[in-house]
Amino acid sequence: MKHIAVIGAGTMGNGIAHVFAQTGFSVRLIDISASSLEKGIAIITRNLDRMLDKGKITNEGKVNTLNNISTFTILKEGVDKTELVVEAATENKELKLKIFQQLDELCAESTILATNTSSISITEIAAVTKRAEKVIGMHFMNPVPIMKLVEIIRGYSTSDQTAQTVMQLSKDLGKVPTEVNDYPGFVANRILMPMINEAIETLYNGVAGVDEIDTVMRLGMAHPMGPLQLADFIGLDVCLSILNVLFDGFKKPKYAPCPLLVNMVSAGKLGVKSGEGFYDYSTSRKAEIVATRFS
Repeated sequence: MKHIAVIGAGTMGNGIAHVFAQTGFSVRLIDISASSLEKGIAIITRNLDRMLDKGKITNEGKVNTLNNISTFTILKEGVDKTELVVEAATENKELKLKIFQQLDELCAESTILATNTSSISITEIAAVTKRAEKVIGMHFMNPVPIMKLVEIIRGYSTSDQTAQTVMQLSKDLGKVPTEVNDYPGFVANRILMPMINEAIETLYNGVAGVDEIDTVMRLGMAHPMGPLQLADFIGLDVCLSILNVLFDGFKKPKYAPCPLLVNMVSAGKLGVKSGEGFYDYSTSRKAEIVATRFS
């Protein structure tokens, strides 16, 4: 397997394309937006430059990685003759189902279709195709070039051969694949998102401020960054989407999104991507967003 397609040039998509290309795969990065593709390649280049400065790669390695990536705005052209497609589009179920219906029609019967979804049922995604045995979850962690974990999620009909192929492929990328079962949020987000939501509830209830909550979790629990800062980096809209999937899937109040999170997303305060979330990224100053502001 040497020919890979990655759908979506955003944070996860360009990161996935980066690691495949750096490992020697021929990668087709696909997005409907040409500007998003340009931005994605610019981010990959910038990340490679950082690795070069730190002595982790050579200049030849950088050049080869970039040469291994080609970009496409037309799905049919991008997935032609590929052996694996990794979908990394927005975390929206309807969009993903539509993409997989198209992929099933456009790709060769032997092509494995993987999704980087962080919460949506693999079984449900596979059900819109005629190759459920070749559909699997391949959930990379952000930032993809650095984080070692890949959650491998088998749908109800995913074959042993597909699972074994993707597990080995993940190892070839230098990752640590971990197989989990197909339930809402899988393992990573089933545990992480309620923690983030509880941190937001703690802020909403006035127990402590943004810096105080994050400091307690960083210094007291040895987390590399606090849950509110992490939410900003993930994207508050993504956090809300995952929590809604968990709440819809389990019907338990503990997964219900905090009203503050809902209001911040409605107000367009999405974290790093919008320049402001629980912190202000438009300047060097970290501005706390107090709970009463959007309540």
